[in-house]
Amino acid sequence: MKLLSDLFSTDYGLMSITGIVFMLGMGVFFLRFFKRKMEEDGAAAAKAGR
Repeated sequence: MKLLSDLFSTDYGLMSITGIVFMLGMGVFFLRFFKRKMEEDGAAAAKAGR
């Protein structure tokens, strides 16, 4: 339990949580962004007749 106490009550623990949450959010953003761009590119290629 000391691990969780340190994680949520110390400055380095909170910074670690912030970094983890930021990286996960960035991963979700990039997954959605790249998926949308691939679908747009596929639709443009199909429209161009490739």
